Amino acid sequence: MAWGYLVVAICCELAATLSLRKAVDDARWYAAVVPGYLVAFVFLSLTLAAGMPLGVAYGIWTAAGVALAAVFSRLLFREPLTPMMGAGIVLIACGVLLVELGAGV
Repeated sequence: MAWGYLVVAICCELAATLSLRKAVDDARWYAAVVPGYLVAFVFLSLTLAAGMPLGVAYGIWTAAGVALAAVFSRLLFREPLTPMMGAGIVLIACGVLLVELGAGV
């Protein structure tokens, strides 16, 4: 169940972050930012309550958020996604994988 909660937390955080980018140009988007982050934190706490270690849950949550935000900001807002940025995303993913393997989850 922890993994399901974590997926919802990641999706809500991503939606809130993308909405935050839109809110720069249109303040009405703030109506999606605050609830999105609140729901993301609720589901992150449910992930922890379901037994996933904090280092693993937070690592996956942040790494997925960084990677997905970079990809979606490229698709939706035409922001840069350079090869060096891609390499950084791969390095982040490798680091999170090492944390997860080290935790034995």
